[in-house]
Amino acid sequence: MRLTGRRTVIGVIAALTLTACGGTDTTATGNNGLEKTTIKVGILPIADVAALYIATERGFFKAEGLTVKPEIVASTQVAIPKLVSGSVDITLGNYFSVLSGQEAKVANFRILADTFQAKPDVFDIVVKKDSPIQSVKDLKGKKISVASFNSIGTLAVDSTLRANGLSPKDVTYVPAAFPDAPGKLASGQTDAAWLTEPFLTGVQKDMGARKIADTMTGAMADFPIAGWTTTEPTLSKYPKAMAAFQRAIVKAQQIADSDRKAVEKVLPTYTKITPDGASIITLGAYPSTLNATRIQRVADLMLEYGYLKTKMDVNPLLVPMPQ
Repeated sequence: MRLTGRRTVIGVIAALTLTACGGTDTTATGNNGLEKTTIKVGILPIADVAALYIATERGFFKAEGLTVKPEIVASTQVAIPKLVSGSVDITLGNYFSVLSGQEAKVANFRILADTFQAKPDVFDIVVKKDSPIQSVKDLKGKKISVASFNSIGTLAVDSTLRANGLSPKDVTYVPAAFPDAPGKLASGQTDAAWLTEPFLTGVQKDMGARKIADTMTGAMADFPIAGWTTTEPTLSKYPKAMAAFQRAIVKAQQIADSDRKAVEKVLPTYTKITPDGASIITLGAYPSTLNATRIQRVADLMLEYGYLKTKMDVNPLLVPMPQ
């Protein structure tokens, strides 16, 4: 059973945006003439953000005159209010939540760079090893944890249910941040969990959880997941700093996408995964270009499934790469 519309999530976000939480600006006198040299970035402890740590480790931000301070949050729907209030300058924003917020006029969002694209088995539905659930059809009447209501998680599970003859109304979605979802599954608070890495490998290794579906197939095959997101006011105030971030993160995205060992090296520094675990998890792709056609897929599928009210052109949200 899905919460109706986006009213609950958007109401929380809108309320939080009234709180002014502006951080301290560090104004550059040198450092490539940046308006701000220290920026805060909201992240989740998931594989999607590996490039941020690669860029730090390899000095890409430093070369641009930037110091980047990551702040771990539970979900994009926690991160967006922080972004809108000014508590962080940039955040990992899953495209679903960013586009929902854009339509609801929560803020005027701008996407600086792509972050992560799905590949097979990076977003799966899993159950306990002794669960009677053997297939997607067995999920009817069951509780499934997703990172948050009305999110990329519900969109992915919706698509999987429909492909197997079920409706989203046939299940109950239970919001649970990725770190909390395995515990809810183990305790029986949920019957299944929608998870990504490193939690997906972790729950299979620690609990013997079984995969019953890869949600990134069919309409969601190779689906764009998230991008580095800011707001128009922040972009207008700090254009050189945002451009510097873009240049550095794109270099790191290219490394993440071509050198798995570079990703494996940084994962244990910001997640609970061990080096051994990092070597076996399933990774998605790390795109290094903002492709409007790809990201338009998200908006179009959201419209088809009723998560957007009207067709949205994503082009105005994309910030061109600086020269």
